[in-house]
Amino acid sequence: MKKDFKIQIFNSMGRKKEPLVLREPGRAGLYVCGVTVYDYCHIGHARVMVVFDIIVRYLRACGLEVTYVRNFTDIDDKIIQRASALNIPFQQLTEQFIAAFHADMEALGVGKADVEPRATEHLAEMQAMIASLLAKGLAYPGGGDIFYAVDRFPAYGQLSGKNLAELQSGSRVDVDTHKRNPLDFVLWKKAKPGEPHWPSPWGEGRPGWHIECSAMSGKYLGTAFDIHGGGMDLLFPHHENEIAQSEGSTGQPWVRYWLHNGFVNVLTDSGEREKMSKSLGNFSTIRDLLAHYPGEVVRLFILNSHYRSPLDFSTELLETARHGMDRLYSALAGANKALQATAPDRTATGETVPDREEWGSWATDAAHFFAAMDDDFNTPQAIAVLFDIAKKINRAIPLLEQGQAETGAEIQTGVDLLRHLAAILGLLGDDPDHYFHRQGEEGLADVEIDRLIQQRLDARQARDFPAADRIRQQLQEAGITLQDTKEGTTWRRA
Repeated sequence: MKKDFKIQIFNSMGRKKEPLVLREPGRAGLYVCGVTVYDYCHIGHARVMVVFDIIVRYLRACGLEVTYVRNFTDIDDKIIQRASALNIPFQQLTEQFIAAFHADMEALGVGKADVEPRATEHLAEMQAMIASLLAKGLAYPGGGDIFYAVDRFPAYGQLSGKNLAELQSGSRVDVDTHKRNPLDFVLWKKAKPGEPHWPSPWGEGRPGWHIECSAMSGKYLGTAFDIHGGGMDLLFPHHENEIAQSEGSTGQPWVRYWLHNGFVNVLTDSGEREKMSKSLGNFSTIRDLLAHYPGEVVRLFILNSHYRSPLDFSTELLETARHGMDRLYSALAGANKALQATAPDRTATGETVPDREEWGSWATDAAHFFAAMDDDFNTPQAIAVLFDIAKKINRAIPLLEQGQAETGAEIQTGVDLLRHLAAILGLLGDDPDHYFHRQGEEGLADVEIDRLIQQRLDARQARDFPAADRIRQQLQEAGITLQDTKEGTTWRRA
């Protein structure tokens, strides 16, 4: 519907808004750092995935052809440690949590990326890049490892704004290290006894973390592309190191625009903000949230904050998002009822996308929506437009019920527009009656029970029996009794 764009985005490289100018008109390449698959995803992961899902949706709504690449880190110290603790092959662990990731994302309305590369499937590309860095004197061997020499890359610090000399003076010298500089980072790790390893020109080993994104983005998007994104926690050193690797290897500028979403903070009972982290034990997994809230509600909660701002997390704010979804679906339900009562063959389905010349009285609302999204993907303002449209629909319904038949066409257009704009944000994808039926159920909805049972099964297969027991206890407290049989697990409500 919107076949042009005047998008301004905040570029972390330079810390200012800039007009989006693509390398190839009409085509955009986007790479986002994905998850390390050793555990279930939490609300911080959900924010990253929802944010960049929205950005991809909006670019496509503007008529652009987008190639979206989002990776899986499927070999890493944490993966090795978790698999070892569970006494299972690391591949079994990563397959389990990749499947769990996809299930969580589907519940949140996050689509799959066009390409979802795994690190272990791109060792040849990583080794080729490491070889080029060695040939250019930007990398060196040490104790069986290969390190990147940051002081050989003059532009190091350009993204983070960090001064190399200050970083060096403030760094702690590692004990028994083969690094020439404490800031140097590993590209290839020498194999350790009992750990997964692969052959390379430098001996058996495995890749460092930073090299995988440089190699995989280069394979699927080329040596230069438009947008690279991720959480603010990755800006330094991960993204800084990616630049050093990629530009050091090719000798050319790499990414035009860097986008970073803000941190998630937990609001404590006293009203204070704590950064969400596993070390503090104050995080909630996506599955924890989906046991109590529909995916759309969690998605709306995330989008109620601008992607660059900190996201405050609390039950109260989630409840606010739930009430917001109720209001939007109420407008759709009321419109359907009024339209069917006055013209039984007409239902506001939202399947028809009105053209600009058909917006009529809704044109200003549509313009405000696109202006908000053009301004660095300002989802809070865009969502405010959805509520404005819903209010106008609610005000028009009594006029139709009072006999003003011409109001029916206006309501129809308003609902179609509301559905379409909301779809760009990944919202209002359900039927109103079904949505409210789920909201009205006592206790856990069937789909949420099935999701928890699958989560319990995953935990048992991974031999994480304490987690499986916690899930059974959670279901028991919700009045759900489980029965494990040879054919699988059945359940019933108390």
